[in-house]
Amino acid sequence: MNPEPRLHEAIELERDEMRRLGYLAVDMLVEHLENLRGKTVTRIDDWASSRSRLGEPFGEEGLPVEAVLDKLRQDVFSTIMHVNHPRFFAFVPGPGNFVGAVADALAAGFNVFAGTWMEGSGPATVELITVDWLRSVCGMPEGTLGLFVSGGSVANLTGLAVARRKLLDDDTSHAVAYCSDQTHSSLERALRLLGIPPERFRRLPCDGDYRLRLDLLARAVAEDRDAGLRPFCVIANAGTTNTGSVDPLPALAGFCRQEGLWLHADGAYGAAAALSPRGHALLEGLGEVDSLAIDPHKWLFQPFEMGCVLVRQGNLLKETFRILPEYLQDVHRRLEVNFCDYGIQLTRSFRALKLWMSLRIFGVGAFRKAIEHGFDLAEEAERALRSNFCWEVVSPARMGVICFRYRDAGASPKESDAFHTRLVDAVLADGYAALTSTVLNDRTVLRMCTINPRTSREDIAGTISRLEYLAAALN
Repeated sequence: MNPEPRLHEAIELERDEMRRLGYLAVDMLVEHLENLRGKTVTRIDDWASSRSRLGEPFGEEGLPVEAVLDKLRQDVFSTIMHVNHPRFFAFVPGPGNFVGAVADALAAGFNVFAGTWMEGSGPATVELITVDWLRSVCGMPEGTLGLFVSGGSVANLTGLAVARRKLLDDDTSHAVAYCSDQTHSSLERALRLLGIPPERFRRLPCDGDYRLRLDLLARAVAEDRDAGLRPFCVIANAGTTNTGSVDPLPALAGFCRQEGLWLHADGAYGAAAALSPRGHALLEGLGEVDSLAIDPHKWLFQPFEMGCVLVRQGNLLKETFRILPEYLQDVHRRLEVNFCDYGIQLTRSFRALKLWMSLRIFGVGAFRKAIEHGFDLAEEAERALRSNFCWEVVSPARMGVICFRYRDAGASPKESDAFHTRLVDAVLADGYAALTSTVLNDRTVLRMCTINPRTSREDIAGTISRLEYLAAALN
């Protein structure tokens, strides 16, 4: 029997309907999180099948909330990679947390506009306080300012836009930027958007630990200057996506000061690890950079989307982004912070709330221990792989990431690379766990990222055992 249609001309629900929808949604979330471990990690649908289930026209009249939630449960949330699953080791897991999810719901429900002090002084204060906490964690000095953005891509773009403004006065002719061959693709995209073409984006070879080589950087800068070009920016990695490696930040900071270059650090993956003892040691020199990208939706366990950019000379954010249109004249009569002056967005959501609430409810110590747990799990995986001759560790456990290969994967490099691609496909089809591949030194390798606090040592052991079974079946 078809459910009764509903009309809501005012785009509102009655009180009892709101409560019923809220309770049903919360119950759905709690059930999902309670049963997450027993779920298949991956289910990838094809376009034709998905459209056949979800492509019906939107009706002129509404449906009961139960019918819509059932549709979501059956046909939408059933065909996702559970990136918060304890055995999701692909890319960078998004562990999330329930407090952060509730905070997002509250921010959306109150429909907070977080672009100006006039429209959200309380939310702006929360953002200022939470950004400053991140500044302190990363060791950057007072006077550093920043803001929350959608993720690392926009954080990197924002930091580099400030560098362009400060060092080039927005004139990108002959300007050159430098990084290692392990730098994330978002940096190249950002530089293209900022007017730096690919031929003036120097990707330099790494050392044996996948870190930027200072000698090659110095040589490249000198050669470009001799050729009449304008070096302006060095991009350092504070935990690469591929291997978790950290570039030599203190040496790079000293070089950039000497050469008059901007040092931007991409810490979208790794910078939050500075909260933990091991991460703090690995990230020595992080506080010396000019700008930094960090993603709380990674190693601070927040729901997507949440990135942050920090700029050492905080006043440069306003110099780069502030515009004073006449329709905002009432806003700018206020002397307090307007975050619309600090970045790309005027209309901004209240992203700070989820991290602020999570820190208040769980405490900083819980986050510190959870980050250390991620280090422990990667080291556990390395021990398990080294104890079995069929696996070869290509890059050891660093910052919660380990890369490895199956030894008997084919006679030639080409055959071996193809084997590892088939193995990834087999893992994703199997659904017990999820991991993906990358390329190191021109060879395809498997990669595990172990930052989810829900993950146990048993999950590590079970995943490696399952990998061995699937690899043997393919070989």
